[in-house]
Amino acid sequence: MKVFIIVGAINAFLAVALGAFGAHGLKDRLDAHYLDIWKTGVTYQMFHAMGILMIGLLLGKVPMNSVFNWSGWLMLAGIVFFSGSLYLLSLTKVSVLGAITPIGGVCFLAAWVLIIVGAVKNF
Repeated sequence: MKVFIIVGAINAFLAVALGAFGAHGLKDRLDAHYLDIWKTGVTYQMFHAMGILMIGLLLGKVPMNSVFNWSGWLMLAGIVFFSGSLYLLSLTKVSVLGAITPIGGVCFLAAWVLIIVGAVKNF
């Protein structure tokens, strides 16, 4: 429970910091296409940071070995693969990095499905 609250808060902090960096530090260094890719990474990181925080709160009401636990780790993996690959793609313009992004997307989708399953089982 506590770990997901901490991990979620760290990722929310990073999303704000990376968003500010993109808006101020990269606006003159990246063209609009790559800046949009950066913003997509930031947006998804923040949404899923909030999801991880929510999981931390849910785990206070159900056993730690529930599907919510798996969901939290999948959201974190999704942030690393999805947002991380978009950040790298924006900075390096190496298009093959875009092939990693869907792995993160699948992690996100699986995490949300597990939250549904956990809600049906536990509430």
